[in-house]
Amino acid sequence: MNSSSSEERSEIAFFDVETTVPTRPGQRFALLEFGAILVCPRKLVELQSYSTLIKPADLSLISTLSVRCNGITPDAVVSAPTFLQISDQVYDLLHGRIWAGHNIIRFDCARIREAFAEIGKPAPEPKGTIDSLQLLTQKFGRRAGDMKMATLATYFGLGQQTHRSLDDVRMNLEVVKYCATVLFLESSLPDIFTANSWVSPNATTRSRSNAKSPPEGVGLKISTPPSSSKLNDDPMLPPTNHEPEEKHPILSLLTRITAEEVEPNIAQRDPFNMGQLSSEMEETFEMSSTESSEMSPSAAVSDGSSDSAGFLEPDEVLISSISASFVTFFRGSQRIQLLHEGFILRLSCSRLKVRFGISTKFLDHAGRPRLNFVANAPQSLCKVLDACDGIAQKLSLDSGSNSEWRPVVIRKNGFVNYPTVRLHIPNTISGDNPYGTEIYQKDSGSVQKLVFSKYDPAELDPLFTPGSFVDAFFSIDPYDYQQNAGIRLVAKKLIIHSN
Repeated sequence: MNSSSSEERSEIAFFDVETTVPTRPGQRFALLEFGAILVCPRKLVELQSYSTLIKPADLSLISTLSVRCNGITPDAVVSAPTFLQISDQVYDLLHGRIWAGHNIIRFDCARIREAFAEIGKPAPEPKGTIDSLQLLTQKFGRRAGDMKMATLATYFGLGQQTHRSLDDVRMNLEVVKYCATVLFLESSLPDIFTANSWVSPNATTRSRSNAKSPPEGVGLKISTPPSSSKLNDDPMLPPTNHEPEEKHPILSLLTRITAEEVEPNIAQRDPFNMGQLSSEMEETFEMSSTESSEMSPSAAVSDGSSDSAGFLEPDEVLISSISASFVTFFRGSQRIQLLHEGFILRLSCSRLKVRFGISTKFLDHAGRPRLNFVANAPQSLCKVLDACDGIAQKLSLDSGSNSEWRPVVIRKNGFVNYPTVRLHIPNTISGDNPYGTEIYQKDSGSVQKLVFSKYDPAELDPLFTPGSFVDAFFSIDPYDYQQNAGIRLVAKKLIIHSN
């Protein structure tokens, strides 16, 4: 592609990369394909296009999992150019232009910079970015579901996402056009075009008629276009009025690269601050746990629990009896549920050693800290959670999700490190107890329930000190939200051992 020699370089560069999928901790992504289009910001028409497969330095990085995600096989790239051979073209295409794409701030931009760093060349820099995932989540709301490209394309009837670079960027442009048109119409007659009148029957990420949940679960196939389960069905954001006569509506969406974008202030609402993203996922699970009675009868699975009953010690879990299936859950959304011999899998672990005490780093929408603590994970627990990770991830991939999977067991290199897990203490939305976890204290054989009259995390600090021991009873909740997926451990009951 021959780019313009003008210093203005006013075209918007929509781009997308396809990569390998890391299969072990510490393994990096390798580029397999790059695709881009240059778009006129005034007419939103494609001016030029460029795409190429890329041969990675190590073909063995193209695993079966990688092929399943994008269909690019080792044979397809064996004769393709290396990134070094195309780097000048990519640089000339991107440098000094507005970059646009879906989830590019967190994924595609990072992969481009890594690729240039690996060959020892300076990476291109944008004069601004338009991340349509961040942007449409803010402006369009989650009326289309989880806001993945496949979900948005289904919502607007644009066909299936192919997960190939050039196809995806062209689909991205069309999605932006459709969303901008809807927002323009809404802003022109806001009293008539109310938010609820625009909800589509296709807003959920999967067709419920096709989302059958056999007991085995793991082999489940979803026949709708690739996407992932929707765990958050927040009310739509109100339409935003624009003034297109003063500024082009697309250019008004431009975000400059700033220091806050690299290290965002957690006090601001930035969908690409991973702390806030984690906070939003926590809110989803807190809400869903309080409304579990809304689960449809056909999807309900008996948990056979009362108080501490129904929680299994890791040694009681038979790995071969763990399965996963989709269930209809929060407000009709679909989510993965892990089962053991047909019952909801919930675990208990005695004398977990607290590694890091209560964290209050991230806030919910009411300004309250979202609470969690980190504990050392014994080998027996790691074995069960690793199996749950593998089974849930397989079902997620089989359903078409391409979210980045985050292992539930945290492992870091170094002899002083030990596998750990993060246990979440949810905030309650209603009720007398400010926490969604029952907390007890054990002293000289007697166990006493602690009563908290108000929400005050400072009261919990002296209870969860590093080195203390906790008996934990917790649920295992898979999530898939804004291209991040994994398992979240939610504490239902904690018994703190007095020193």
